[in-house]
Amino acid sequence: QVQLVESGGGLVQAGGSLRLSCAASGLTFNSYVMGWFRQAPGKEREFVAAISWSGGGTQYADSVKGRFTISRDNAKNTVLLQMNSLKPEDTAVYYCAVHKTRLVFTTYLTDFGSWGQGTQVTVSS
Repeated sequence: QVQLVESGGGLVQAGGSLRLSCAASGLTFNSYVMGWFRQAPGKEREFVAAISWSGGGTQYADSVKGRFTISRDNAKNTVLLQMNSLKPEDTAVYYCAVHKTRLVFTTYLTDFGSWGQGTQVTVSS
């Protein structure tokens, strides 16, 4: 079965940077869109960023455009989220996810079928 393991979360001051990593196994990695989502306390899980199976296409939530960069290494079955200029409102648990369908690029939460355990990101003011 598909397994996703996130790492790289932590505590950082506003304006700082973190890089999240997600290692995937149990799937043909280079055939699926990968996404990052986040969930803050008391809020619903929301889309952050996604990357196409080849890495040639990306999409971002408006709230993170220009600050976050998603990338992938298909040789290592890994997807990264570089987060710069972090703000307190970026505080959340961040989840890596795999799209349910090969070679389809959508970013709706319900289109993603496998999820990691999440990694906490806390940005202090």
